[in-house]
Amino acid sequence: MWNDTDHHLALLITFRCRGTWLDGDERGSVDRHNNVFGTPRIPANEEWLGHNKSVLVGRPSYLTAKRRRIIERAIGETCSIRDWDLHAINVRTNHVHAVVAAGYSKPGMVLHALKANATREMRENACWNHDYSPWVDKGSKRRLWNERHIQSAIDYVLYGQGEELPEFD
Repeated sequence: MWNDTDHHLALLITFRCRGTWLDGDERGSVDRHNNVFGTPRIPANEEWLGHNKSVLVGRPSYLTAKRRRIIERAIGETCSIRDWDLHAINVRTNHVHAVVAAGYSKPGMVLHALKANATREMRENACWNHDYSPWVDKGSKRRLWNERHIQSAIDYVLYGQGEELPEFD
């Protein structure tokens, strides 16, 4: 059944840790000119990858078990405070997925709030001591238009990310 309100019901939010998947990487990448569903990724490019590594601020940031727990709690609290429904979350070692129903909030604001509060909580818990953000500048904000889309996103977040991660650092 299609949603006839002209407004999405939820969002699949994804954001990656700084430096863990740079443009030029062998996995391919996307940019603002090549980020349409179904278009191929930009192919690997050693020169471009080398340049991006050379201008990277700090080392790549990865999420330990402690950081993952803090981020998951921070995102849950953010959703609770803002009266958003957090349908699913999966914090991996180098990225975060969340399915959030945030009413009429703008998708970019939802992404920003989740990243900002996760960073703040990591800093308050002495898990991130740098002046720069642990996250890449942008992130994905896929609109979910109906219940089938929401359920597919929840399944992807909970069961499509590989094995459960260990709890040790």
